Amino acid sequence: MMRKIKYPFILAFLLLPLAINAQESKQAEQKAEEIIDMLFDKMQKLFSLEDLNFGGMNYHNMQPENMWLTWWGDRLVQTDVEECYLIDTKTGKKTLLFTLEQINEWAESNEEENRYVRHLMNATFPYPDKPLVAVGNKKANILVDFKAHKVVWQDSISGETANDWNTVSKATAWVEDNQLYVADSQGKMHQLTTDGSREIVYGQSVHRNEWGIEKGTFWSPDGQRLAFYRMDQSMVADYPQVDIFPREATYEPDKYPMAGMTSHQVTVGVYDLRTDKTVYLQAGDPTDRYFTNISWSPDGKTVYMFELNRDQNDCRLVSYNAVTGQRIAELYRETSDKYVEPLHPIQFLPWDDTKFVMQSQKDGYNHLYLFDVNGKQLKQLTSGPWVVMDVLGFNAKQKSIVIAANKEHPLHRRLYSVSVTNGIIRPLDTVDGMHRAELSPSGNLLIDSYSTPTRPRVIDVVNIAQKKSSPTTLLEAGDPWKDYEQPIFECGSIKAADGVTDLYYRMVKPCDFNPEKKYPTVVYVYGGPHAHNVDVSWHYGSRSWETYMAQKGYIVFILDNRGSENRGLAFEQATFHQLGQVEMQDQMKGVDYLRTLPYVDMNRLGVHGWSFGGFMTISLMTNYPDVFKVGVAGGPVIDWKWYEVMYGERYMGTPQSNPEGYEKTSLIHKADQLKGRLQIITGYNDNTVVPQHCLSFLDACIKAGTQPDFFAYPGEEHNMRGHASVHLHERITRYFEDYLKPLK
Repeated sequence: MMRKIKYPFILAFLLLPLAINAQESKQAEQKAEEIIDMLFDKMQKLFSLEDLNFGGMNYHNMQPENMWLTWWGDRLVQTDVEECYLIDTKTGKKTLLFTLEQINEWAESNEEENRYVRHLMNATFPYPDKPLVAVGNKKANILVDFKAHKVVWQDSISGETANDWNTVSKATAWVEDNQLYVADSQGKMHQLTTDGSREIVYGQSVHRNEWGIEKGTFWSPDGQRLAFYRMDQSMVADYPQVDIFPREATYEPDKYPMAGMTSHQVTVGVYDLRTDKTVYLQAGDPTDRYFTNISWSPDGKTVYMFELNRDQNDCRLVSYNAVTGQRIAELYRETSDKYVEPLHPIQFLPWDDTKFVMQSQKDGYNHLYLFDVNGKQLKQLTSGPWVVMDVLGFNAKQKSIVIAANKEHPLHRRLYSVSVTNGIIRPLDTVDGMHRAELSPSGNLLIDSYSTPTRPRVIDVVNIAQKKSSPTTLLEAGDPWKDYEQPIFECGSIKAADGVTDLYYRMVKPCDFNPEKKYPTVVYVYGGPHAHNVDVSWHYGSRSWETYMAQKGYIVFILDNRGSENRGLAFEQATFHQLGQVEMQDQMKGVDYLRTLPYVDMNRLGVHGWSFGGFMTISLMTNYPDVFKVGVAGGPVIDWKWYEVMYGERYMGTPQSNPEGYEKTSLIHKADQLKGRLQIITGYNDNTVVPQHCLSFLDACIKAGTQPDFFAYPGEEHNMRGHASVHLHERITRYFEDYLKPLK
């Protein structure tokens, strides 16, 4: 039987100079096939969206290797799916603590009743001096003594919303059927509310998750008192969302307060586990006010929160008696001609209950300030043209605060220790990059996980207590893309439209980039507050879709304009009351830079963005119709009067107070300026940028005679979830393939 020959045309070409006789020909054929196999093995693979997109089937294999770590006092534990290991912080050596099978055996788990721990990745070790691990199943929170091999405590909480467990009192707060409950350590259940409903919301985040609000329950340090939100949204208009999937579509309204319209009213209750009584903070009329960043005094007797007026330009830190609910004092007030944005609760010094640290941008950058409990500012702890990005914790022995900041460069996130005593700032890492860290409870040790443009992930343990010690490296992740053709990632800066401010960009080029060729180019844009696109993380923070586009022969250009985050108040507030205008000016400076590059085909320039980036995409397409030939706008804001109160009014005021700004930034009036190919994409049930935006713009285009394309994802909200995201990014890519690449 004749042997099947692989790659016959290549094989024939290689054999031409080798074929002398039959025997030599056979040997030559084998040799040639070996050469071909070697060549094909060395060829780099191409990416698919199943590799690159977070909803893709192979996405998890394309992420840098990682470790899930947590602290047990000053002992470090690796929490894998099926094992937990103790790690020596000096050597990195691992010792098995226990397995998932053992935990379920000791807990006498029953899989049929959902009393089965599925994995150990969320295991915590809440007591530094006790061998107890906290795990959970669908029925209970569990404390297991992994040395005595037994359960020492568990609750039986069925509520899956706002499950908040306190490690000191072992009390749990949760929401079930709209009502707020607390169970004490003995399992006794206390129902705190009876009037909870869709319109009266208890124990959950309020104010649409603005000002750093992520939850609605807040335990006192000793776990004996619980502060919680009560949100009355009965007066808020319903937005008419529809569920199309039943046999007959059903009405599923969403409470959505639009800019300039009636907003909800929030109050704060305090439940006392010892007395089984609830009081409400006497903060006055909650109409058109925001309450945020709730915190407790170390003794659990005082509640603190920031209170903000609806205009968001008058912010006050107020203290309340947790027993009576009475207002004690206004400790701090900050006003602005634009807006004040409190994002962090105050934090008391662990070694001095009479002093707390507050974060504020009042000097133009987010910095730390030390206050006493009477509201007297004692000192400014950090200063300079840089931003404190996070407070990681405290080191009581050194009397220092551990922070993350971009002190060295706007694109960096580095780790520092700030002395409360003398203000000296000491770097805790040695590598430029994007560092994210977790501090041990004592503040002596730090898990430092970071990346650089060329290093996907490094995890070190840093001993803060020993100033000259070298970090212990636990992981240096390899490049998960090493077998694939990778694009070229570059980073640089240009001047903003003001001619002074530095703006930073990322450029992604095809792997076989040839400066003699001209390439279709896509500007990817977001541009809005509280986000950035460019930093010194792996690939300069590049989104995986950019790699997919570069693989298809595009250049992708990304610029962080004024209005984006981590650059100080002047940079962020340059867009006040006129969203999109300064941002477009800066993006067009990026376009001017692209014009100077001979390999950018300015006749094939596209633009794409999502959410605020969708707003920017249509803004650029309609304000500069002769520049951008093709655009894809996802979930775009079209007119800020249809956006929510908290975010919209912070940056734009109300339609009543800023009619010129709303008129100028509305894209409804720009529909007749559309010339290029524009695809608009939305989640059919978007509850962030509601469908009214897209549909109103389509109506305006119909009246103007312009022709955008439109695609909706049924059942999806603001961002496509799961595998729908793969479909979405293929659709975005195809639109540029169809209309930008072939354009001449």
